[in-house]
Amino acid sequence: MRHNKSGRKFNRTNSHRKAMLRNMVRSLLTYEHIRTTEPKAKELRKSAEKLITLALRNDLHSRRLAYKTLESHSLVKKLFDEIGPRFNGGGGYTRIIKLSEPRKGDCAPMCIIELTKRTETAEAPVTEAQEA
Repeated sequence: MRHNKSGRKFNRTNSHRKAMLRNMVRSLLTYEHIRTTEPKAKELRKSAEKLITLALRNDLHSRRLAYKTLESHSLVKKLFDEIGPRFNGGGGYTRIIKLSEPRKGDCAPMCIIELTKRTETAEAPVTEAQEA
């Protein structure tokens, strides 16, 4: 029985699973939204929110812990200088949006995981009918 064993295995070895989640966190912080399967997104949320919480602490030890996962000085700088200051604590840094169409090959449920406060938040242009 799997009592008190958290996390999904994804039918991968430990090293493969760790590498996959690291790559997905890097992509999420680079592009601020990615399209993936639902179970992967739910696991990715845990890793991403821990990193953003480290960015809120903003000390040397937090930067070193973030570098252990990201392995990129430029991504750590972006996390601590741009992404971290957008959030003011409390959690809920990511959002999972389920897509209606499953993946074509194996019918896996797909979703988009994104940061809740993104930089390129483009507002809809106001038309004359909306102003009146």
